[in-house]
Amino acid sequence: MRIVHLFLRISLAFAMCAVINVAARADALHVVASIQPVHSLVAGVMDGVGEPTLLIQGGASPHTYALKPSEAAALQQADVVFWIGEALETFLAKPLRSLSRRAAIVTLADADGVDLVEAGSGDHAAHDHADGGHDHADGGHDMHIWLDPTNAEAMVRRIVDALSLADPAAAPQFRANGAALQRRLAGLDAALFKALTPLQGRPYIVLHDAYRYLERRYGLTQAGAITVSPERRPSARKLTEIRAALADTRASCVFAEPQFEPALAHTVIEGSDARIGVLDPLGSALPPGPDAYFGLMHNLAAALADCLAPHR
Repeated sequence: MRIVHLFLRISLAFAMCAVINVAARADALHVVASIQPVHSLVAGVMDGVGEPTLLIQGGASPHTYALKPSEAAALQQADVVFWIGEALETFLAKPLRSLSRRAAIVTLADADGVDLVEAGSGDHAAHDHADGGHDHADGGHDMHIWLDPTNAEAMVRRIVDALSLADPAAAPQFRANGAALQRRLAGLDAALFKALTPLQGRPYIVLHDAYRYLERRYGLTQAGAITVSPERRPSARKLTEIRAALADTRASCVFAEPQFEPALAHTVIEGSDARIGVLDPLGSALPPGPDAYFGLMHNLAAALADCLAPHR
């Protein structure tokens, strides 16, 4: 009889554990991140607690994206949504307004410590933006804020605060993960300085004006952007100006992006000695997760070094 009672108590204990585990899964925080760099930082903060959902996967561009039904459903279930802001992920603005009553919407461009760069500012040649204003800019600011690791540090602090508020029980883990991420970001910054400092003073052309944060942080020399909006073909006048900038500055490289056809880059370098490289500001070929942000930043540095380094 004692054995039967012992067996019943053990069975009851296992059953209670199963109920607790199911309840924990049911109460798990549902977190959504808009783009790969944001998702990576959020995933790093949530490591060991949960996994955020990434909306834009693969090579899709946030500038022209349309939500799929499954992604819209993920948004409807979200407790917290992280994005850069309406000027970058324009497609999310309307869906997020409908979620604002039940979900925390965290705009990382507004995070304390994020140092914004003005769109269209600076001394870059051929940056008169003759085709109109800058897309994905908010109040005249460039929104590719993650391309400066010091901004990523500020984003991590905001992510930790938002997740800790949404799930106080997991706050100690979020804070510990955030501190580890800050140390890792400081190491990344040092590595990028080492890799990119030798490239200072070597001009290049980009497909669209997305790299101001990287250029400001590491002293790089952009000589012009082919288009202010990667979804629109630049005017004949703009192409003429960019080809002139290529010749005047003796830029050695024109960078395309994997999300867009490279035909424009080939048009610009025609008749010159310039080479074509590829910059991916989203890390679209990388597997999502805590390492993706670091991978995309290292890949940008490697692509710049490979194309701008002197070739025999």
